[in-house]
Amino acid sequence: MPQQTHEMERCIALCQECHEVCLQTVPHCLEKGGQHAEAAHIRMLLDCAEICETSANFMIRGSELHMETCHACSEVCQRCASDCQRLGNDPKMQECADVCLRCAESCAQMAGAAVER
Repeated sequence: MPQQTHEMERCIALCQECHEVCLQTVPHCLEKGGQHAEAAHIRMLLDCAEICETSANFMIRGSELHMETCHACSEVCQRCASDCQRLGNDPKMQECADVCLRCAESCAQMAGAAVER
């Protein structure tokens, strides 16, 4: 079983934070309505929360496949951040985008990939 490094512990924490923030953002978006409550946006938030939890779990248990889940997580987090940023001047959406970007960067490092900006 691979030993957890400081970088992996940080990535786990960022994935867990992103999971939580994305789930907390869903009711905010549903209450705001309009573009915030569009099915595709809510689905993206839930997809992001799910892959972040999965990726964290793979790292926690020392799965040799964590690089693959981290790669997928980085991609989903980048897309979620972009989706949140397009909704304009909303502090909750900006917080979600910022958390997603931090998670995307960390997961990309764990997967050995570069993050697109």
